[in-house]
Amino acid sequence: METTDEVDVARTIGLGDLTFFAQVGYGGGAGCGVVGLAALAVASGQANVAVAWRSRKRGSGQRPWASRLGRLPAGLQFTRPFGLLRPVDEVAMLACRYMHEFGATRSDLGRIAVTVRAHANRNPAAVMYGKPMTLDDYLAARWVSEPLCLFDNCLETDGALAVVIVSAERAADLRQPPVLVHAFAQGLPQQHQTMTNYFNEDPLLGPSHACAPALWRNAEFGPGDVDVAQLYDAFTPLIPLSWEGYGFCGRGEGASFDGVPYNTSGGGLSEAYVHGFNLVTEGVRQLRGTSTSQVSGAQTCLVTSGEGVPTSALLLRRAG
Repeated sequence: METTDEVDVARTIGLGDLTFFAQVGYGGGAGCGVVGLAALAVASGQANVAVAWRSRKRGSGQRPWASRLGRLPAGLQFTRPFGLLRPVDEVAMLACRYMHEFGATRSDLGRIAVTVRAHANRNPAAVMYGKPMTLDDYLAARWVSEPLCLFDNCLETDGALAVVIVSAERAADLRQPPVLVHAFAQGLPQQHQTMTNYFNEDPLLGPSHACAPALWRNAEFGPGDVDVAQLYDAFTPLIPLSWEGYGFCGRGEGASFDGVPYNTSGGGLSEAYVHGFNLVTEGVRQLRGTSTSQVSGAQTCLVTSGEGVPTSALLLRRAG
């Protein structure tokens, strides 16, 4: 989902010879994935220094689902003609199913939107800085795709972010305090259909349920040891699905779970939407102690990419 090739980036910024270059598909599911692949390249000696990045120009211009030339991909042929045109429409279907199965309400989703907006109000770099929101504001907002309203949706913004990955030994001599990539995993469940999961026996068991076992298997700690989380929040229902998928609570309990501070920069809902890459950089800030909504003494951070698409996740750890 990236239209700028590696050769264009390398030539434009004047890089020398490259020994490693890679791209992960499905923008929303890729943020943690590119960081993880870069860390693997450094750990295996394929690169001494790796840069993982994401940029988007979406504050203006036509949305990619507004028109499509040629034949629809196979999965979309069964949904687009019947009104599921946008990602929000597809997530709205999952939200309806979740509410029906577990009794979650719009107020549960509203509390998520209000929580991340409060974080954004402490972050001068956030698009929604200085724009407070109450639960009443949320409930009064216009529909976008019922049961999801305006504030259940992420922002559309321009932006670019990058992280630099080197060995822990080299990072010890750098000016900024390093943060360690402790564990990394990707996840794509069997019989997955992007966003809607029609072919899964249970459509609410999304990619996080495939990613989480690999992530925790390679870690020295579990969900109960995570101090702060940065959960992919293109839409509010993805937060409870992620809490459940990564093992922080039981099925149906994600909508009311509040045991870990999350999305402390404002996330995609209220800081900016750069396919979740700002969640990675906020995780680094938390473990450096420089976040505008700093969690006291944070030593560990979970960062996730898109729930509903082929996904990835990182566990970050404070060095030292």
